[in-house]
Amino acid sequence: MTIIPRKKHPISRKNISENALKVLYRLNKAGYEAYLVGGGVRDLLLGKKPKDFDITTNATPDQVRELFRNCRLIGRRFRLAHIMFGTDTIEVATFRGHHGLKSANQNTHSSQRAQNGMLLRDNIFGSIEEDAHRRDFTVNSLYYGIADFTLRDYTGGLKDIKQGLIRLIGDPEIRYPEDPVRMLRAVRFSAKLDMAISSETGKPIPRFAFLLKEVPGARLFEESLKLLQSGHGYKTYLKLCEYQLFPLLFPLIARNLAQKSDSFMEKIIIQALKNTDERLKNKLGIHPAFLFSAMFWYPFVERTQNIKKEHGKLTYIETFSMAADDILNEICRSFAIPKRFTMVMKDIWLFQIRFSHSQKPRAFQLTEHPKFRIAYDLLVLRAEVENQHNLKKIAQWWAEFQAGTVLQKELMIDALQQDSSRRSSRSKRTPDIKTLNTE
Repeated sequence: MTIIPRKKHPISRKNISENALKVLYRLNKAGYEAYLVGGGVRDLLLGKKPKDFDITTNATPDQVRELFRNCRLIGRRFRLAHIMFGTDTIEVATFRGHHGLKSANQNTHSSQRAQNGMLLRDNIFGSIEEDAHRRDFTVNSLYYGIADFTLRDYTGGLKDIKQGLIRLIGDPEIRYPEDPVRMLRAVRFSAKLDMAISSETGKPIPRFAFLLKEVPGARLFEESLKLLQSGHGYKTYLKLCEYQLFPLLFPLIARNLAQKSDSFMEKIIIQALKNTDERLKNKLGIHPAFLFSAMFWYPFVERTQNIKKEHGKLTYIETFSMAADDILNEICRSFAIPKRFTMVMKDIWLFQIRFSHSQKPRAFQLTEHPKFRIAYDLLVLRAEVENQHNLKKIAQWWAEFQAGTVLQKELMIDALQQDSSRRSSRSKRTPDIKTLNTE
């Protein structure tokens, strides 16, 4: 263990949230050990502004709840205390101990593993030293103490921060099976912090990637948001591919990527991720459904075409609905996208055909739809990726329609209708596959 006194480290209380300090001080005043730990300490040492401030203590979850009336306990796999300050939540965890040890206040159900080694329950409490070695990576295992303002390093995290390395604590043969999400976290931290993954940490990942199949779908969805929609999505995507994790998260996409190099699908994924990163960099809002609707657009189009061939008598709405349900059900076999997002994805996909066949006053109604703008963004992205004249023309028309006056809009609608009448007639019972386009 290395203890760094206040004068020799850059962490100052003025850079720690007021609510986190309140929790630290109250725990300390009540006679408990209390430390700032994890990403908050890491980011402060890197000169970054932490997103969260997590706290660890030797107080049990029930003892924490006794101290804070604004506390609620969560978690089954490992119990945590959430201290609520309005919209701000401070997470407090009890020091974790090694498995196989059992204290007087713990029962036989405190720890439980599956046959494959995955931890199902982890309520084993211990000392700060044990807690440090139970954490995932050395850069996340640094402790800032409120009692003396020192920095404690039990695993060599300070050295790895200076060298720019993500290093797993412990044996990968044990730690990855315990919690396969650690592989995703290694990739995410590497991309986010611009650090390399150490050889002993990264080399086993492709071999253990299959373990992600055992992770609950809801947890994988939350991890996918952190991976791809936190401002470093493109770099993370490249690393997911490098360590062969992407196919386990998105098997439907991976199958098509393996068959076609430099495909529209790969281009739209890369551009959607870059656009998302840019919006977050400029502090603009994003909707999780947009990125997923873009990533799965071409598998959806392909499924639509297949259903059209098999069931030619279906209306285009029926065809679209069946294809969307098929694709979304297949996606959810890997990770569980909440219904509030899948409904938006279906709206975005359905808008793509409506963009090509709007009639007055239908165009006005579409622009008033709450999902119009996000669906229009996918239209623009498709036109950019496919570089197809008709698609670019449709995207340009809608851009001008949104910017024009009411009279100009009406004239544009008339022009669009005249242009449509010159085209060959299409069946009203099937979708216009040309407007979707796929390879």
